[in-house]
Order: sequence, then structure tokens, then C-alpha cells
Amino acid sequence: MNPSATPTAIPPHWQNLVHTGVPDSEPVLNSLELDLDVDLHFKHSLLLLTSQGLLCLDALGQIKPFPYQNGSALRQHDHAGLGTLTLFLGETRIAFWRYTLSLDPAVQRFIHQFDRLRDSSTSGLPLVPEVQACCEQCGADLLEGHCPQCDNAEERPPSTWTLLRLWRFARPYRWQLLSGFLLMLASTAATLVPPYLTMPLMDKVLIPYQNGTPIDTITVSWLLAGLFGSAMMAWGLGWAKTYILALVSERIGADLRTETYEHLLKLSLEYFGGKRTGDLMARIGSESDRICVFLSLHLLDFATDLLMIAMTAAILISINPWLALVTLLPLPIIAWMIHKVRDKLRTGFEKIDRVWSQVSNVLADTIPGIRVVKAFAQEDREATRFRAANASNLQVNDHINKIWSLFSPSVTLLTEIGLLVVWAFGIWLVSRDQITVGVLTAFLAYISRFYARLDSMSRIVSVTQKAASGAKRIFDILDHVSSVPEPTSPTHLNQISGRITLRDAGFRYGNRAVIKGLNLDIAPGEMIGLVGHSGSGKSTLVNLMCRFYDVSEGSISIDGVNIRQLPIAEYRGNIGLVLQEPFLFFGSIAENIAYGKPDASRAEIVAAARAAHAHEFILRLPHGYDSLVGERGHGLSGGERQRISIARALLIDPRILILDEATASVDTETEKEIQKALDNLVQGRTTIAIAHRLSTLHKADRLVVLDRGEIVEIGNHDELISRQGAYYRLYLAQARNVDADIDDRAENEVIV
Repeated sequence: MNPSATPTAIPPHWQNLVHTGVPDSEPVLNSLELDLDVDLHFKHSLLLLTSQGLLCLDALGQIKPFPYQNGSALRQHDHAGLGTLTLFLGETRIAFWRYTLSLDPAVQRFIHQFDRLRDSSTSGLPLVPEVQACCEQCGADLLEGHCPQCDNAEERPPSTWTLLRLWRFARPYRWQLLSGFLLMLASTAATLVPPYLTMPLMDKVLIPYQNGTPIDTITVSWLLAGLFGSAMMAWGLGWAKTYILALVSERIGADLRTETYEHLLKLSLEYFGGKRTGDLMARIGSESDRICVFLSLHLLDFATDLLMIAMTAAILISINPWLALVTLLPLPIIAWMIHKVRDKLRTGFEKIDRVWSQVSNVLADTIPGIRVVKAFAQEDREATRFRAANASNLQVNDHINKIWSLFSPSVTLLTEIGLLVVWAFGIWLVSRDQITVGVLTAFLAYISRFYARLDSMSRIVSVTQKAASGAKRIFDILDHVSSVPEPTSPTHLNQISGRITLRDAGFRYGNRAVIKGLNLDIAPGEMIGLVGHSGSGKSTLVNLMCRFYDVSEGSISIDGVNIRQLPIAEYRGNIGLVLQEPFLFFGSIAENIAYGKPDASRAEIVAAARAAHAHEFILRLPHGYDSLVGERGHGLSGGERQRISIARALLIDPRILILDEATASVDTETEKEIQKALDNLVQGRTTIAIAHRLSTLHKADRLVVLDRGEIVEIGNHDELISRQGAYYRLYLAQARNVDADIDDRAENEVIV
């Protein structure tokens, strides 16, 4: 075995199988235990790395070898909490394995070791020893200086240059920015006038007066007037430039938030499936606010500091070049320190943002789900989860503060030493009559401002890296391209009849085929019922019809036109969707009903509510249609929320109606009311209905039975029953469950 490669401990329950199946001539250098099989069942397998190649060992002791080859590569992909590790040879997939994302850090380390061993094997060169180090945050092994646990593989540390991308938002305000810059230049120049006037005040007024010369009141008056005038001018110009640039920065921040939110709304559901609500809220809210503060305050201060340093340096050189040279000595050292600490800060602030989003995620999970938390008495558990996220946030902040607390005082110390050197050198020059006391006084006044600005500039490093981190997280959203794009040359349908055609339609989640080769033709006005076991692909098929996702293979057409050629909003405007769990927004009943048609009149809203059998219970509310609905429909029963969602679908008068388990979560009496509303809703519309209760599909023209993403049967209820196939078995199983429920209720009534 190569002494530079440290073997990973093989889990005890695998050691006998490894000892039996792997020859001694091929020692194991690394191991990885996976927890899923290719069918996503919880089943363990073991991957081994040796000097010869990759070995896969299953629970029966069977070993499958994959020797190292030129072009072989391990690649990792994750989606919706599941990871896939794929072995490629060139672009050909050789094998793949599944795992839960809790194993992701170990998978990253395994891939890293695989790459090193493959390169060593194929090149014939010895394996270079690798120094292992541990991450200060989580204790995991570092890979080339980075931690796979703390540094997400898809995110790179933000660069300060990311801030330059904000120019696209600043461009509309370029003239205001130019005027603000000119005002800044003028106000900075005005602040540099007073020290210059102290030279004649000292040399021509005060020092001669000490030597017996009377004070020239006219000269003093002019000098004091100059000091007062420069102070007033600096104040006025400073106020104007601060006001203008603050207004511009607020507008840039508002435009940034608006464009990010609008872009977020255009992304497909696939993007939201891998994101946390708290993280997205933090990006649009706190990150854009941080950038706005940076633009309005810190960037303004930085530009002022830069101008002040440049103009002060020019004045100092013009007064006395040698004294100016001594003054500027600390600059290279401070610049070197800033360069060294910047990379650590920007990486650290990126970690802080991610850790803080974890705190936000706990809040975003717990507050909307507070009812579930209390129902299961999990307050202590959620408090512990929040405490852990908060402690992690504190730990990362402590790490950054340790760096920053050393950097800032060091800059202050250098500036103080620089001021001391100037004092010493200035006194020496005065003693040799090379400069006057007035010149030294002015020099010291300028130097105080110079070093104060230098210290301020060094502190801007922190806020700049924070702003760069926030900008990167926002541009991560703006740079994401929707997997459901708008057509480049859209086709417009003036009137949709509602014919839906699927031709060899297929869809994949990663490498897993969910829908396979579906062919279906739905006539205008026809009602289709989708039935099948959970996971058979019913909801995925509905999502494809709504174009929440795009098919991976084949096509879906509406009235003979591929839905990919239609503008998304225009196409979805013809679809009414009623979900199993209706979502209501905070607002009035009328506003929720009119959500799809905001300009609807009160008469149209009432008519839709009557058709949805919601009018009567709405009138019983304290304020009728103006009654406020709590967040997510709090204060209304499940049946009431469902009827409002049906009224919402009725109001837009869709040509295509999709019912996704619309009556699954209500009791029998409420189901009857909802069914009456649905009978009004489906009339004259192409309807696709999903229901676990097969009895609710008795009015469907055809039933489509799905199994593992494929259509196995099509026909009406009687035809499918007579075939005694998949639908027949579903029907019998459900009938037995219903009979059992009736017997249980009868038994309970007898006991009572």
C-alpha cells in the first residue's frame, strides 16, 4: 500500500466481506457506505477505492470492479434531498449509486480521493502525499484547503468584482451619480482649505505677535472669514452630495429587489424544490438592504476617503516632499495587510450568510407550521433546533471577529506610529530652519485627516466583503435560467377549444424516469380521471400539463400547438387549478376569489361564489365578502377554503380545468357540497381530475390508469371493471377499506 494514502476505516459490519472478497494484493485505501439502492429503497452498499480501481460491494458479498482508466470520472448530483454518484467513462455512464444528502461530505472526499488515485494509476507517477487538515468550523477533513461541509460545492467565494455588476442597476441614474461625484469632489476640496489657512495664521499672525509685532486685524479677518466660508461650503456641498447619492442608492436597492423578485417568480417549480423559503427571503430582503446601505453610506465614505487621501497627498508633496514621503511610509504595509485579510473575510462572510439563512429557515419552517409544532408538543425540539442554528451562526461570527479584531487595531497602531515619525521628523526640520512652525502645524492637521481617512478606508474592507457576499447571493438568483423558458417566437391562440394531446411524453427527476412514453388524446370538453397508486405519476402529469415542468421527451400540445410555443402566462390563463390543499392569501374573501382576475366586479365575484356553493357561508361571516382571511386561510374550515378556491377557478372561466384531489381532505357532507360546486365548474370544460376516492370520478368520460409512470389501462368505469385489471384491483381494495370503515363506525355506535 502507498504510504502516502491513509486508509479510511471500514465499517465493522463490512470487514468480513471485504476481507473475503478483496485480495490482499489490492489493499483498500478508502471506503464509502451508501444508504440507498437504485430504486431509492433504504439498502446499504459499500464502495471501495484501491490502487487498481473502484470496487462496489453489496450486502451479499458480491463485488463489481471498475478499474481506473483514462477519462473515467466520478460525478455527484443532488436533487430534492437525494444524491446520485455516477461513474463515467468519457460521456458514457458506466454505473451509478444513490444516497441521502447526509452523506454528501463523505461523497465529496471520496470523489477527491478517486481523482488522485486515478491520476496516479493512469500516469504511472507515485501518489503525492496529501497533508490532511481539519476545518475550524465543523472538524471535517479539508480538501485542498476547502471544507465540503461548510463550503457548498456549487458556491464559490464571492469576489469584490461582483459589486461591479451592480452597474446595470446604477446605469439609469448615471447623471445623478455624476452630479453627486462632482459635489463630493467639491466638498472634499472645501474640507482641505482650513489646514492650509493655518499656515499664514501661525507664521504671519500668532508667531510674530509673540515676538512683539501687533496683530493685523484685516489679515486675521480675511483668514477667519476663509475658515468660516470653507466650513459652510463643506457643509452645504456635503449635505447635497449625501442627499443625492442616498436617493440614488435607495432606488438602486429598490430596483434590485424588484428585479430579483420578478425573476424569482419566473423560475420553474424545479428551482424552488431545492431552496428554502427562509434563504430566499433573506436574499431578497436583508441582502439587498445590506447592498443599499453599502451604496448609500459606506461606498460614499470610501470614495470621500479616497479623494481626501489623494488630494491631501498632493498638498503635502507641494508643501514639503520629504516630509510627505515620511507621511506616506505606512501606506504599503497597510495595503499589504488589506490584501491578506480580504480573502479570509470574503470567504467568512459568505459562510455567515449561509449560516444566517439556516436561522431564517428555522423561523420560516416553524412559524407557518406552529399548529403542527404545538399539536405534537415539539416546542422544545424546535427551540433546540433554533438554538443550534444560532450557535453555529455565533461560531462563524466569532471566527471572523478574531481576524477582524487583530486587523483593525494593527492599522490604527501603524497610523499612530506614522504620526509619531512625522512629529519627530518635523521637529528636526524646524530645528534646521527648513520649515516653519506654521508649515509643521498645517502638516500635522493634514496628516491627522490623512491617517483618519486611511483608518476609515481599512475598515471599509469588512463592509465591502459583506456587500460582495450579498451581491453574489442575489446574482445567483438572477443568473439562474428557468428550466421552463419563454418561447423565442411565440404562437398566440385567440381561442382555445381544449384539445390536449400527449405524444411519447416522458419526464425525469435526475436519472429517475417518472413519466415514460405517454400517449393520450383528450377531446375538448371531455372529463378524464387519473387514477393509480401513490407515486404512479398522476401529479407529475398534471404539472407537465400546466407546464410547471417541461417534458424530457416527447411533446404536449393544446389544439395542435406544442405548449412550449405558447407564452407561459397566456397559456396558464386558460387553466383553472383546484388543489387538494387550497392556498388562500392574507386579505379579504373577495380579494382571494378575484386573485386570478383582479379587475372583476363585485357581481362577478358573487356569481362565482354562488356557483361554488360558497355564497351562503360567506354571508354568515361578520363582514361578508370583506371579511379578512388569515394567512393560509386561517379561520376557515377545509371545505370553506376549498369552495373559495373553486370560486377562484370559476371566475377566470378556464377552458381547461385540473382537479388535484379536490375532495380528499374533507368529510362526506362537505364533499357533497364541494361536488355540487365541481359539477358547475366542469361543465363545458376539458377536465383532468385526480382522485384517490374512485367514487368521485363516476362522471368521468374516461379513466386513465397509471402505474410507475405508464398508462396501463384506459376506459370508463364499467369497461375497466369488466377487464379485471389494474383498475379492478384498485376498486376492490378501496371497497374493502370502505366496508371496514363502515363496520368500525357501526361497532363504535353500538359501544356508545
